[in-house]
Amino acid sequence: MKTSEEHGRHNPNTKMLLTALAAMVAESTTFPIDLTKTRLQLHGESASSSRSTNAFRVASAIVKDQGPFGLYKGLSPAILRHLFYTPIRIVGYEHLRSLFLASDGGSVSLPAKALVGGISGSIAQVVASPADLVKVRMQADGRLMSQGLQPRYSGPLDAFTKIVRGEGIMGLWKGVVPNVQRAFLVNMGELACYDHAKRFVIRNQIAGDNIFGHTLASVMSGLSATALSCPADVVKTRMMNQAASKEGTTMYNGAYDCLVKTVKIEGLRALWKGFFPTWARLGPWQFVFWVSYEKFRKLAGISSF
Repeated sequence: MKTSEEHGRHNPNTKMLLTALAAMVAESTTFPIDLTKTRLQLHGESASSSRSTNAFRVASAIVKDQGPFGLYKGLSPAILRHLFYTPIRIVGYEHLRSLFLASDGGSVSLPAKALVGGISGSIAQVVASPADLVKVRMQADGRLMSQGLQPRYSGPLDAFTKIVRGEGIMGLWKGVVPNVQRAFLVNMGELACYDHAKRFVIRNQIAGDNIFGHTLASVMSGLSATALSCPADVVKTRMMNQAASKEGTTMYNGAYDCLVKTVKIEGLRALWKGFFPTWARLGPWQFVFWVSYEKFRKLAGISSF
């Protein structure tokens, strides 16, 4: 049986590949929920009197206007993002966790796991931010189509090209600050909670190191990650969706300005817009991802996460 120290050091390339495969499966399965969440977060950002809506109405409108495949608008950049984001954060977390273990020879505390999760998630998000930007822009484009307007981009490559041409190469990292803040909070909650919850479940014999134990741990981590990250997620989505007007002006001057304007126009609760779609996505996403990833590791002869 391999020790936890060995988990973080051995088979890094294999782990990167297995993580990417599991992330692709999870992203493809839960993407319609993510699209609904993004549209819900963008709803009402320009006026205080916008008609109230909910996740079901948003999803129904997408299917009505664009057909079932409209729920997968932006899937390709989302998968591309996870080919970079998820392997870096997961394998990075294991490696950093092993360094903490090696330094004191004991178990890693929950605060240390939270810090490690936040750091690995932040690094991964900086790398994957351009693909995330394209995903958000393409998801938002569907809303323009439903209003009878011409979409900004015909596809991921067209989006990358137009963003670089119109906003410069650094335009691909628009919203990177709230994006990294969100990634820190999400991974602090998700990775640390899943790791800690899984060991708690097994240690107290609530479940074994199996699909039931993985499911319990993933549900708990999804809820904590959503509660922590939702405000930063709303700000990130709105910052990444905005493009400069012909006059060169934007709706928000920065993450803080976006936060203040959102609360001023729509109230404090607007920071948790899309909470249930976010949780409804993170829960199934983490269930599919962790169960797939743990299974892939077992098939590859690598001990569990």
